[in-house]
Order: sequence, then C-alpha cells, then structure tokens
Amino acid sequence: MKYRLALTAYRLKVAVLVSSYDHCLADLLYRQHSGELSCEIPLIISNHTNVHRLPEFYGVAFHPTTDAKDKGDAEQRIVALLGQHEIDLVILARYMQILSSEFVQQFPWRIINIHHSFLPAFVGAKSYQQAFERGVKLIGATSHYVYRCAR
Repeated sequence: MKYRLALTAYRLKVAVLVSSYDHCLADLLYRQHSGELSCEIPLIISNHTNVHRLPEFYGVAFHPTTDAKDKGDAEQRIVALLGQHEIDLVILARYMQILSSEFVQQFPWRIINIHHSFLPAFVGAKSYQQAFERGVKLIGATSHYVYRCAR
C-alpha cells in the first residue's frame, strides 16, 4: 500500500490542457473561481488559440502551442511550462491529443483525463454528434489517471 499525507491548507497547482472545445475548461474555471474546486490554476495550455477568452476572463495565463514545429516540440514546451509553474497536477479537459509515453512518464499519476462517457460506443472527434444522431438524451462524464502503457 502507498499513501501520502498532505495539509488541507495546501492548494494543488493545476495546469489545464484543452483543445478547441472549451466547455470542460469553462466548468473547471468556474468551479475553481467559486471555491467549489480547491486548487490554483496558474496556467492553461492549448493546441488551439480560440479558447483564449476564458483564461483572459479569469486572469489565468494562456499558452498556445500552435507555433510548435511538431508534437514533440509542443510537448517539450508544455513540460517546460509545467516546470516553471511547479505544477502538481495536469488536467486534460477535452485535450484531443494523444500524449507520448515519454511525456506521461514525466508525470506519473499526476495527469487526469476528463472526457464524455460515450466511449466505447461513440469513438472519434465527433462523438457528441454521433450520440445526438442516435438519440442519446443524457451525457455523462468520466475521469481517470493517465498512466503509460507498456508497448
């Protein structure tokens, strides 16, 4: 068994990674701002620039990776930002990128993926549209730790 004790007064520093759909980001920022989510969110990183308004509204630093040369370059930039801000936890809030094993290994048990609960029934980028077309009326969410898989 592994365990860890932490003072409840300590607020985790959380970075949020998001792609172009910002509804998960909006919910996280609102809950953090209202005190329901007890953490600090010092930065938001995105592979799109269209989500910049929410971080601006909440006064959170926004860092797009749109000018990265490739996926490896983007991940290196993200790692550097996470280190600069001494991030404790990374939340993937509808971040539509597959993270490399090398990236994930640098943050063991410190990355949480939040996504719709449609999987495995509706796979792909347009899962909401697929569900709508099939008449789904309720949308749930799930979250899990991201951990490297053996290849």
